[in-house]
Amino acid sequence: MLRAAVERKFSVVGEALSQMTKHFPATADKIVHTRKIVDFRNFLIHGYGQVDDVVVWGVVETMLEPLKAEVLAWKQELGLSEGGASAG
Repeated sequence: MLRAAVERKFSVVGEALSQMTKHFPATADKIVHTRKIVDFRNFLIHGYGQVDDVVVWGVVETMLEPLKAEVLAWKQELGLSEGGASAG
């Protein structure tokens, strides 16, 4: 269940970034590894038989905190609070 949940969350994040870059291309540079995240999502979705748990967990351990920091910085730049409501 944990594996499925982690992979699902990565799929959602990757799809969200994919849609963001399609609809708001100027925002693609706000997240440093947007392309890698979208590619990882595609690998999880389309290459399921080849998914290595060690690789997925490595992404959790090394990439999740930097991504969170980028998103929080971007939210602050936009004037959004933690809950998503406008601060102004």
